[in-house]
Amino acid sequence: MSEQTHTHADMSAVLDSFRQRIVQGRPLQIRGGGTKDWYGQAPQGEVLDTRAYSGIVDYEPTELVITARCGTPLSEIDAALEKNNQMLAFEPPRFDGAATVGGMVASGLSGPARVSAGAVRDFVLGAVLMDASGEQLHFGGQVMKNVAGYDMSRLLTGSLGTLGLILQVSLKVLPKPFASSTRVFEMNQEGALRLLNQCGGQPLPLVASAWSNNVLTIRLAGAQAAVDSAVKKLGGSELSNGDDFWRDLREQQHAFFADADAPLWRLSVPSVAPPLELHGRQLIEWGGAQRWLRPDAGVDAVAIRAAALAAGGSASLHRGGDKAIGVFHPLQPAVEKIHRNLKAQFDPAGIFNPGRMYAGL
Repeated sequence: MSEQTHTHADMSAVLDSFRQRIVQGRPLQIRGGGTKDWYGQAPQGEVLDTRAYSGIVDYEPTELVITARCGTPLSEIDAALEKNNQMLAFEPPRFDGAATVGGMVASGLSGPARVSAGAVRDFVLGAVLMDASGEQLHFGGQVMKNVAGYDMSRLLTGSLGTLGLILQVSLKVLPKPFASSTRVFEMNQEGALRLLNQCGGQPLPLVASAWSNNVLTIRLAGAQAAVDSAVKKLGGSELSNGDDFWRDLREQQHAFFADADAPLWRLSVPSVAPPLELHGRQLIEWGGAQRWLRPDAGVDAVAIRAAALAAGGSASLHRGGDKAIGVFHPLQPAVEKIHRNLKAQFDPAGIFNPGRMYAGL
């Protein structure tokens, strides 16, 4: 089923305007809805607004694939999928529906169900990129079997637009679950991590979890029989407004995220890592693998990153705070070399979102 809403001539004209801006060689800040301007290092360069290049190019519900242009609002994607009871299973934040497909892929941000469904990159089947010479490069395809070799379409995910202008992406979609139940348990962090890791080794339909303020909240979803069986085994109390809870968590409207200017750290560690000895408030997702930290005064970046590294993970300053310390966890020399080689190959003049991830990239 084709979802074309814009004429070929219209879109060709938009592409020509993009190409003209790019070949001028001036630094460009690639920007869609602007919902993630705060993410990463401070944006630099002239704004290249992608929203004119929008629309669903193709959607085949029976094939579980949707293809859309970079400026397409996620609200438009959601509306099309809803008609067929399908969804973006990795639950990207919508930010009031203004977030776009291009920004979703470029940021690589996934929601509560990432632990069970997978990350954004796991659902990107193909992509079209405009490089620094204005050429269109095609990567991947529209079905999983076409993905082979060095997968650039997934490598673009989380690149924050530093490799080029993501023009179009093909995404795998999934049916919505038949049933769901949100359960709450009162327990400390150590008990929550223990329970979550125990559940991870069992055939339970546990698709999302969150622990904060000595309350563990989990979401069960799937076939009705599987959900009922899990509820009987795990117990807990039903949270009547479960859908609202997970939406607020996904959109970072949960009370934990209320102060947008205060430092918010995102630590990625093995799910089995014990409670981290860092002073401050924590919210734990993804079965223990993602740990949000609102540090107390005096807890600095060095201590936070050292604790994450000791646990086998990394730490990034997700929002707020002093970005001069470097937002993302410092790269190991070998990894940094790969980053620089990719940047040099795709954007030798350094015009695409310069410095948005790391200084000099």
